[in-house]
Amino acid sequence: MKEPPELNSERVRRMIKQMASVNVWLYRHTGGRVGGNWRIGAGFRHPVPICLLEHTGRKSGQLRTTPLVYLLDGENVVVVASQAGRAEDPQWYLNIRANPAVGLQLRNDHRQMRARTANPEERAELWPRLVALYADYASYQSWCPREIPVVICEPR
Repeated sequence: MKEPPELNSERVRRMIKQMASVNVWLYRHTGGRVGGNWRIGAGFRHPVPICLLEHTGRKSGQLRTTPLVYLLDGENVVVVASQAGRAEDPQWYLNIRANPAVGLQLRNDHRQMRARTANPEERAELWPRLVALYADYASYQSWCPREIPVVICEPR
């Protein structure tokens, strides 16, 4: 499958950032009642749950928040560093690699967790479940030049 034109443009990057900011504001102010489900792409007919990932900027040291689709796996929360199939890893992923201590908000449930990239065996087990949750991940991976990281957040 071919990557959509303009996917890696600055305009698309800014649009993703603005949409995320609005989503975070709505989610926080409504406890996830608004902004708690992703309803775009494959999520239009089958909305998928959104969490808020709080992470520390690796350069700024500032607390950042990113809305992400998530999958529960026992006590763990699994997220995907897809950035809609863009060529580069998302900033939040670079941040958690530098500082894996994260906070997660799932609706009104706040958790302190430690994030790590899934090893190849874990990714092989989780990826089909993630694609079943949100089918667009398969498209993203088909046109993305990098292997899209799967991140496991474990309780600390």
